Amino acid sequence: MWNIFSKLLISAATLILAFPVMSQVEERERPAEWENLVKGGRFMDRFLPMKGNLLSSDTWGVDGVVPRYVDNGIEDRIWSYWGGNIKKDEDGLYHLIVCGWLESSPKGHREWSNSIVFNSVSDNLTGPFKLRNVIGKGHNPEVYQLKDGRYVLYVIDGRYISDSLNGKWEYGEFDFNPRDRRIIEGLSNLTFTKREDGSFIMVCRGGGIWISRDGLSEYGQLTDKRVYPTVAGRFEDPVIWRDHIQYHMIVNDWLGRIAFYLRSKNGVDWVVDPGEAYVPGIAVHEDGLVEEWFKFERIKIYQDEYGRAIQANFAVIDTLKPLDKSSDIHSSKNIGIPLNPGLLLTLLDDKPITSKTKVIRLKVTAEEGFNPQSDIDVESLRFGASEEVNFGRGSRVLKTENDGKDLIVTFDAAGNGITETEFAPKLIGRYKNGKMLYGYARLPYIDYIEPILSARAPVITESLNGASYSVEVQNFGQVTSSKASVKIAYTKDGKTINVATGDIPVLAPYEKVYLQLSGKTALNKGYEYDITVTIFSGKKVLSTLSLEKYIFK
Repeated sequence: MWNIFSKLLISAATLILAFPVMSQVEERERPAEWENLVKGGRFMDRFLPMKGNLLSSDTWGVDGVVPRYVDNGIEDRIWSYWGGNIKKDEDGLYHLIVCGWLESSPKGHREWSNSIVFNSVSDNLTGPFKLRNVIGKGHNPEVYQLKDGRYVLYVIDGRYISDSLNGKWEYGEFDFNPRDRRIIEGLSNLTFTKREDGSFIMVCRGGGIWISRDGLSEYGQLTDKRVYPTVAGRFEDPVIWRDHIQYHMIVNDWLGRIAFYLRSKNGVDWVVDPGEAYVPGIAVHEDGLVEEWFKFERIKIYQDEYGRAIQANFAVIDTLKPLDKSSDIHSSKNIGIPLNPGLLLTLLDDKPITSKTKVIRLKVTAEEGFNPQSDIDVESLRFGASEEVNFGRGSRVLKTENDGKDLIVTFDAAGNGITETEFAPKLIGRYKNGKMLYGYARLPYIDYIEPILSARAPVITESLNGASYSVEVQNFGQVTSSKASVKIAYTKDGKTINVATGDIPVLAPYEKVYLQLSGKTALNKGYEYDITVTIFSGKKVLSTLSLEKYIFK
């Protein structure tokens, strides 16, 4: 894989020397510890060989992508395709909602701003997809289904709604409420996932987290900074999804041509896993043929009945975007790459895992085509916190026992690395055929659906004894909150000065309250302050709103 990646970087460097103004590549230095990751430690390790039956040289593209299996995804000589995700409909067909523009457009790839969104169909998840009908104008589409069965189709600066994937689509706009927070890099390239109660989490291009009660009503922003990795990068193309264990996100550094993988218990607070989520060179066929696409962008995920990611779809292009001219040999298409979905795992012990825990019992569930009792190289298994098993450490197997068709594995708990902040310990190992296996498990003693309390900026009212601060607090969680407290403070000369505190009553899901807090310190209207609004439950910080150079009105 790295030989392929190096070859692509050399090719890119050649293009950059020839076209310095149009440079679209900047090599990123990898952390040294990534060299110690084992197979299964990177999200990139989950990509499986591409599928296709029609190998052809009678198509567009540079030598690196010709010949290729032209029946994977969607492509033709008429349209340049971009973006799009797949939904399976009641008609038994897979619908790839994709956008595109005429390859013969005078602007070439720059015609993307005039994209048309299509409904394309196939009886196969990987394609070939054929155009069925036009939905309307728009770019970077992502379709999701509401709790009531209707479909919402996001496009940049708008959305469509329909009762059916094959039905009539009505155009409209979302209602976004930043809730006194900075909108990071604008509201474009949005991605959505449904929560257990039918509400939705949205991630904007800049890495802000938003929640809507039903996926169509107002989206409110909860975060005041991006949740992406704290590294240099030009981030875009986030994709979020939820499975039966946790939330997942991938975000692409388009300039560095490297993507990152993140995980979350609640969709709001995220941890970044080490290693590349994907890089150029992942489009590999079973026979060893590599489609050397110059860029992989707009990743979207197709999920199984458990929510597990089983296929990634990408917009790919064979050259630098500015070099894709009208009616030339270059173009773009959508491809599908299967993913290793991971195993179904269940922790059998209800007690919290601590330093005193002696053994950990894990059940591996049998599935169609998979017999855990005969297919697993048991000695290869490691279980524990991702920080351990991704690097080959973690708990080792003591014994196994059969449970019907399933397998129960007992691990020596030593070295598991599971702490109080862990929410999804990981298994890594091999099948007996040498291929990688992995899976995540929930901790039975952890609450995965919790209240999510979030405050807006305070409003000041002067009084004789100081000031009154009005603060709106809302519960964006799916369950009722417990009593909590809120504190308003500002920073001056490196010191934090408390202004006002108060109690937050019990709030039902999505309920909001307006608190009137009294403070002896009166901040001047019209002046700038660095304000912090913190919500606590005992000593635990539930959320923080930081407002730099905030002007009281």
